[in-house]
Amino acid sequence: MKRNLLALFLTLALALSLAACNGGTAATPTPTGGTPENSTAPSAAPSQEPSGGIAKEDLKIGFVHIGDESDKGYTYNMVQGTKEMLSNLGIDESQLVVKYNTAENDACADAINACLDAGCQLIFTTSYGFQSYAEEAAKAEPDVQFVQLTGDTANAAGLSNYHNAFADIYEGRYLAGVVAGMKAKEIGNPKLGYVGAFPFAEVISGYTAFYLGAKSVYPEVTMEVNYTNTWNDADLESRAAQSLIDRGAGVISQHSDSTGPATTAEKNGKFQVGYNADMTTAAPGASLISPRINWGPYFTKCVQSMIDGTAIPTDFTAGYKDGSVVLTDLNEAIAAPGTKEALETAEAAIVDGSLEVFQGPMKGSAYDSNGNVSDTLELSETEAFQESDVAGGKNSAPSFCYVIEGITIIQ
Repeated sequence: MKRNLLALFLTLALALSLAACNGGTAATPTPTGGTPENSTAPSAAPSQEPSGGIAKEDLKIGFVHIGDESDKGYTYNMVQGTKEMLSNLGIDESQLVVKYNTAENDACADAINACLDAGCQLIFTTSYGFQSYAEEAAKAEPDVQFVQLTGDTANAAGLSNYHNAFADIYEGRYLAGVVAGMKAKEIGNPKLGYVGAFPFAEVISGYTAFYLGAKSVYPEVTMEVNYTNTWNDADLESRAAQSLIDRGAGVISQHSDSTGPATTAEKNGKFQVGYNADMTTAAPGASLISPRINWGPYFTKCVQSMIDGTAIPTDFTAGYKDGSVVLTDLNEAIAAPGTKEALETAEAAIVDGSLEVFQGPMKGSAYDSNGNVSDTLELSETEAFQESDVAGGKNSAPSFCYVIEGITIIQ
């Protein structure tokens, strides 16, 4: 039966939601590919178990996406994770109900309704702006499991059928920053540029980690950030990248979905670090490497839980050592000499725990939507900010939202 009242119910709920880091820095979605089959179990918060399992052939799985595979980034990456899950579990693609290009408004309610009408027992909503709709749908449909990627309200909601998940992508950002820093050092230009989607914690966490990775091999680096205020607009991203290059950046990176920054860098004879997908096909003379979230293992875990009738964690996050954060192949044709070795050293330190990405000394400020300082951060050299620390009691969404010294926001 069609849930005609759900859209109105969810629209009212949306007005009440906006997760922020001390006044205006919200977490958001993001994404990945290729992981080891036998990865170590990541930390996760416990959840109540669903009652009984569902035969594999009876499963219907819904996905509500903000884009589609043509973005060659965020949604493309999630689709690759879905394909991995289908292959791992022997589930037919006909058992999927997929809603692409869903706006972060009432269209999300409509997409969720369509998944419910199709009989989905598990629904993944994959953009932060879908969170309120997913949570309210979980309240209205207690027999259906909802997983929000990313999100930060599942613990507080206290619902056994509503879950949040993300990955420690900041670790991959740091490693990609090492590659960028080595290239910046080779070309003798310490100025980096970064195309960011929104001033949300997920974006800030990512570009800070990228900057810190670059700084670890080239201490003189500084970085400018240009926000586009959209997730996927190739023209806007290209213009933002051009602005950064015109201001002197020799290496740029991005938290945005298109290959616009990559092709813009190549056109200008500059270099780029991508996100979510290997961008060397679009810009072989510019794109150095990309960090990615590998969603395959998590999607597999959730669907297997439905089959077994076991719990899906309320909050889930995993990182580089678990295979949930990966890097595309290093473009050795243009990488600076010594990059492979520097990258391997940093990778080993993240895996063995000796490297903390947000390690002090560090100072920074968080800003509200009016541009006023809403919070400050000051870490000594013996302190580190613990990002997405589910085991330590945090939710899985990124929460680092401080603009630190050495980084300047230009728009």
